[in-house]
Amino acid sequence: MPRRRLPSSLVGFVRSRARVDAIPIAAALRRTLAAGYDAAALRADVLAGIVVGVVALPLSMALGIAVGLPPQHGLYTAIVAGAVVAVTGGSKFQVTGPTAAFVVILAPIVAKHGLQGLLTAGVMAGAILIAMGFARLGKLIQYIPHPVTTGFTAGIAVVIATLQVKDVLGLPIAQMPEHYVDKIVAMWNARSGASIAEASVAAATLALLILLPKALPKIPAPLLAIGAVTIAATLLSRAMPQFHVATIGSRFHTTIGGVTYDGIPPLPPRPMIPWGDALSFDYLRELLLAAFAIAMLGAIESLLSAVIADGLTGKRHDPNAELVGLVLGNLIVPFFGGIAATGALARTATNVRAGARSPFASVVHAAFVLLSIVLFARFVSYVPMASLAALLLIVAWNMSEVRHFLHVARVAPKSDVVVLLSCFLLTVVFDMVIAVSVGIVLAALLFMRRMAELTSARTVLDQGEDETARTLPKSVALYEIAGPLFFGAAQNAMGAFETAGAQARVVVLDLGRVPVIDATGLVALESAIGRVRRAKQRVVIAGPLPEPSRIFDRSELKSTCYLAPSRDAAIELAVKLAEAGETPEPPVSRPSTSWKSDVAKR
Repeated sequence: MPRRRLPSSLVGFVRSRARVDAIPIAAALRRTLAAGYDAAALRADVLAGIVVGVVALPLSMALGIAVGLPPQHGLYTAIVAGAVVAVTGGSKFQVTGPTAAFVVILAPIVAKHGLQGLLTAGVMAGAILIAMGFARLGKLIQYIPHPVTTGFTAGIAVVIATLQVKDVLGLPIAQMPEHYVDKIVAMWNARSGASIAEASVAAATLALLILLPKALPKIPAPLLAIGAVTIAATLLSRAMPQFHVATIGSRFHTTIGGVTYDGIPPLPPRPMIPWGDALSFDYLRELLLAAFAIAMLGAIESLLSAVIADGLTGKRHDPNAELVGLVLGNLIVPFFGGIAATGALARTATNVRAGARSPFASVVHAAFVLLSIVLFARFVSYVPMASLAALLLIVAWNMSEVRHFLHVARVAPKSDVVVLLSCFLLTVVFDMVIAVSVGIVLAALLFMRRMAELTSARTVLDQGEDETARTLPKSVALYEIAGPLFFGAAQNAMGAFETAGAQARVVVLDLGRVPVIDATGLVALESAIGRVRRAKQRVVIAGPLPEPSRIFDRSELKSTCYLAPSRDAAIELAVKLAEAGETPEPPVSRPSTSWKSDVAKR
């Protein structure tokens, strides 16, 4: 039976509209249509999308609640961001929606600024992602050290797990404090109000979430586990009035158009103005740091999820297009009441295992969640809060990667372990923004120290391993630097140079093994050469000169030193200068002092 293809006019339309000002848009969709999309692929995408939708439905509600909002806001995120990023992004298999990693960033915003503040921060994060894209900063994300990401990910998992204790035990806490330590104290003080019924529901849900994937690996465990516990808890509460548990319907109430809905309103996401009447410069300034954290974490997690999808499928995603899709998704979703979104690792892996073939699977997942809201919102109101808390405990456990964390802490160098533990503790005690900032700075300082240790400097004089050095006259000293000459190593490398060959008339400085030099290295080099010249010694620099060579073109070294293309040529010149008795000034004209002429030459 011949394959039925989509109309060629549709393929041409997508190709013609897929780029705006050379910005990559819908790369995955274009590749799918160009390769030929038939009815069999559509059927596979529909089935995969339904499976992912079944997984995303309870998880999106749980994440919306964990942030401190009614559950429908998590569902709106899955619907809008799941469809927009799938259509405009660069990965065929990525599923976008609310994720557990955002909880520690978004929950404090909700506590301080409410829903409007959270939605406004989401729009700002989308704008920051646009700026990152135009500045081509997307690739800088890959330079964030692994101990930093591992540390803050494990810390986020601990915070998420801690936040679920309240609902798992049914603790009577009206408002959770903002800081982690205060949360622990509040839950400890409320321990006498723990409910056996709530704990039983959470324990039953946990048991099913752990056992079902082993017994029935092809059936989505979250929906089956939460559905079974919901039915059991509802029957028990009607048969035994003393058996009472909090549900989505009893916890959340939404009024729309004068009608109050218990739990989730049976309505699709509606357009809205995220910031309402609260928009001002001071308001935006308060949210700027949180928006930056949302943008950075969203980009990191989304690109990481796409890379994992590539590993599962053997395909390759377009990171630039995926970042564009993430930008559009996060810009649009707040206008429909959704929270920040990024690539979801677990849902993406489920999508791949379910047989997805194109971005349409993620679109189907979004449509499934939308239909579930419209058709089954009444039944969702019976879901116990303890069951959703148990689901987030499983998410936190999987997210923590305890074995990998312990492995890194055991085998990594001590400096990396310090970064790992610092990011972990700072994420738990303070927040992820502080943890990542301190972690990156600490990792950068340790990296500079390591690079400085790699830069060696020595006086090559009367050393048997160097044939050239043995033939040098006493009036010539040879000094060699090997390794990058940047601000972390410049002072140490140049310190010994000033005392190199105190009895010599000419000093050869060999830079042939220096791959790069920065402004600090150049200043240290010029200062050291100046002090050597004041000691009535002349300097010959042996090349090839390190990159970037334009630094030397703009420096004053040409007017104070002799330059030679190699060590042998430099030694030959130094010997001639030493034998000549007087060492004249270098026969090189001084660089132009006019910046306009320099620009013109370039």
